[in-house]
Amino acid sequence: MTDAGVFPDAPNQEPVRPKPDSMPRVALVGPPNCGKTALFNALTGSRQKVANYAGVTVERKEGAATAPNGERLLIADLPGTYSLRARSPDEEVTRDVVLGRLTDAHPPDVVVCVVDATNLRLGLRLAQELKAVGRPLVVALNMHDIAMRQGIDIDIARLSVELGAPIVPTVAVRRGGLDALLTEVARLATRAPAASTWHVPNVTELRAEHKEADRIFKAAVTPPKRPDTWTGKLDGVLLHPVAGSAILLLVLFLMFQAVFTWATPAMELIDGGFSALAEGIKAVLGDGLLSSLLADGVVAGVGSILVFLPQILTLFLFIILLEDFGYMARAAFLMDKLMGGAGLHGRAFIPLLSSFACAIPGVMAARVIDSKRDRLATIMVAPLMTCSARIPVYTLVIAAFVPRTSVWGMNLQGLVMFSLYAAGVVSALLVAFVMRRLIWRGGSEPFLMELPAYKRPDAKNVILNLWLRAKVFLTRAGTIILSMMVLIWFLSTFPAPPPGAPGPAIDYSLAGIIGHWMEPVLLPIGFNWQIGVALVPGMAAREVAVGALGTVYAVAGDDVGTLGNVLASHWSLATALSLLAWYVFAPQCASTLAVVKRETNSWRWPVIMFVYMITLAYLASFLTYTVARHFGG
Repeated sequence: MTDAGVFPDAPNQEPVRPKPDSMPRVALVGPPNCGKTALFNALTGSRQKVANYAGVTVERKEGAATAPNGERLLIADLPGTYSLRARSPDEEVTRDVVLGRLTDAHPPDVVVCVVDATNLRLGLRLAQELKAVGRPLVVALNMHDIAMRQGIDIDIARLSVELGAPIVPTVAVRRGGLDALLTEVARLATRAPAASTWHVPNVTELRAEHKEADRIFKAAVTPPKRPDTWTGKLDGVLLHPVAGSAILLLVLFLMFQAVFTWATPAMELIDGGFSALAEGIKAVLGDGLLSSLLADGVVAGVGSILVFLPQILTLFLFIILLEDFGYMARAAFLMDKLMGGAGLHGRAFIPLLSSFACAIPGVMAARVIDSKRDRLATIMVAPLMTCSARIPVYTLVIAAFVPRTSVWGMNLQGLVMFSLYAAGVVSALLVAFVMRRLIWRGGSEPFLMELPAYKRPDAKNVILNLWLRAKVFLTRAGTIILSMMVLIWFLSTFPAPPPGAPGPAIDYSLAGIIGHWMEPVLLPIGFNWQIGVALVPGMAAREVAVGALGTVYAVAGDDVGTLGNVLASHWSLATALSLLAWYVFAPQCASTLAVVKRETNSWRWPVIMFVYMITLAYLASFLTYTVARHFGG
C-alpha cells in the first residue's frame, strides 16, 4: 500500500487568520462504524466531558488533546452521519455544527473527516461535502492496518490531490498516526475558512456527486488481488438464519451466565468491606443518631448498591467487546425480521440494545430512525428492555431465593437471569406489536445498514469505556443514591416511638406510616410495607430500591451485611417471584420519563408510558403471585 505524503502545504494560496485566544476547535465527522469514537477516545483519553446541545437532547462529547508542537486542541466527537443532507436529529446537529448554525456551539476551526479505509467509497461522498463547506479539512484514513491486511492498495498521495485535502492514515485502536493527525490539524488551525459552496443537492447533482466519488475511488484504490475470504466465511456462519441465530442466543446466554460467575469474588469482597466498615463505625461511635445515619443510612444503603458494580461492568464488558469486534451490526441484521414482525423498524435493534445499559441512551438512540411513527414506537418500548439498574434487584432476589446449583451443566441463577432478560425482550416486542396495530398502522421502512469490518478490540479502549461507565455509576451512587438513602434513613428513624410502645420502632416512623398506608394496594401482589417504601424512591433510580430495603431492614435491627438472608427470612418465594415480575415491567425512573418528554416534545407519551408500564407490572405480579401461591410458593 502506498503510504506517501499528504496534501502539500500551500500557505501563500490561503488566507491566514490570527490565532484565536481559546483553543482551536476540531470537529470529528464520519459515518457510523468508521472508528470515529475510538479515534476520539485515543486522542482525548479520559480528558473528555459529555453535555447536551442547547434545545436538543443530542449529546456533545468534547475533550482536549495536545499536538506534538505543544498546541492544545479542543476536539468534539459529532454524531455519525453519511451526509450533510440530515435525515435524523443526530445528523441535523452534525450538519448545523459543521455549517456554524448552532448559536451555542462555535464553528470548528478544522474538520477531521474520519473514513473507514476498508470501505472507502462510503466515506468519499461525505469528504466531498465537507470540502465544499470551506472549512480546513483533514481526512483521517482510519483502520489503515486492516485495509493493508486485506490487500487493499490505496494511493494516498493521489487520493489527497483528488480530494484537495491532507490524508493521514490512522489506526485508532493502536494509537497509530495520532501525532501525524494532530500535527496536520495544528498546521491548518490558523487558516481562515473559504467561502462555502455546499447546498442541498438536487437529484441531478446527487448523481453527479456519486459518479465523481466513484471516479476518485477507482483512481486511488486498487482492490486486493486475492480478496479477503475470512470476512465472507465468518459472515456466512454468523449471518446464517439458523446457525447465526443460535450463535446469537448462545452469546447472550453466556453473557448472563458470566454476570453471576465472574463477578462473584469481587462482589463478596465489596460486601465484606462495607459490612466491616458499618461494624467499625458502630464500634467507634456507639449507639446514637450519627452512628445510625452513617452505618445504617450511608454505608448500608450505598454499599448494598455498589456491591453490584462488578456485575454491571461484566455486562458492559461483553457489550463493548462485541461492538468493537463488529458483531453488533451482524446481530442487528439477524434481528431485523423479528423487529419487522413486531412492527418495528430494523434500526430499532440499536436503541433496544442500548437500553440494556440504560433506557435513557436507548430512547435517545431512537433518533437514528427517520420515520416519526417508527421512532415513537421504539421509544415507547425501549424501557421494557432490562436496563443495568434492574441488575441489583434481580441479583439480590435471585441470590436469596434461587439455589446456586447446576441444571444440565448450567448455573441455575444465571438461567433465571437470562429468562428475565428474555421476558423483557418478548414483552417489548409484544407491546410494540399491539401499539403498531392499534395506534401506528402501516408498514416499516426497509432496513439498510453498513456492516463494519471485523476488528480485534483494543484493550486500552475497552478499559477506558469501562471506566467511563463505572464513573457514571459511581457518580450516580454518590449523588442520587446517597441522597435517597439519607432520606430513607430519616423517614425510617423519625419520629421516635412513644415510651413503652409495642413492636419495632420503625413501625412508628414516617416510612412505616407510608408503607402501611400503601399495604392494602400491595397485598394482592404479595408485597409487604417494606417493599412499598422501597418502590417510592425507586422512581428516582430503580437500583435505589435495593439500598432502601437495606436501610429499612438495617434500621429495623436486621443484619444488613446479609440482606439476602434477611429477605429470605421475611419473604415467601411467591413474594420474591412477584417482585421479579414487577421489575420486568416496572415503571420508568423519573429521568427516563423526562427524556421521553424532551424527545417527543409532549407530556402525552411519558404519561402513557408510565400508565401502561405500571398496569402491566401490577398484572404480571398479581398473576405470578397467585400462581406461585397455588403451587405452594
